[in-house]
Amino acid sequence: MYAVVETGGKQYRVEPGQKIRVELLDAAEGATVDLGPVFLVAREEGLALGMPSVDGAKVSAKVIAHGRGKKVYAFRYKNKTNQRRIRGHRQSYTELEILSIDC
Repeated sequence: MYAVVETGGKQYRVEPGQKIRVELLDAAEGATVDLGPVFLVAREEGLALGMPSVDGAKVSAKVIAHGRGKKVYAFRYKNKTNQRRIRGHRQSYTELEILSIDC
C-alpha cells in the first residue's frame, strides 16, 4: 500500500514505516501530523485516484527530528573585473516516519 501526498510544495510517494525528509513543519518532535492533500492511494483492491484529491484519505506521520541539510554554495564570477561572490545556504527540514494510510 502506498500513497502520493503533497507537503511543502512537493509531492512524495510514501508507504507505512518509511522515513522521509520534508520542508520544515511547525510541529514538535514526537508529535503526530496529518499530511495532505492525498492525490493517490494504491491498495490491494486497486487504485484510488483523486481529482484533485482523494476524499476521506489521510496519511498520518510522526515527527522524528528537525534539522538542516548540507551547505550548498552558489558562486558568481565575472571575468576580467575581479567580481566574485560566494553565497551559502542550508535548507531546514523535518524528518517524518509514516505511521498509516487511511482511505
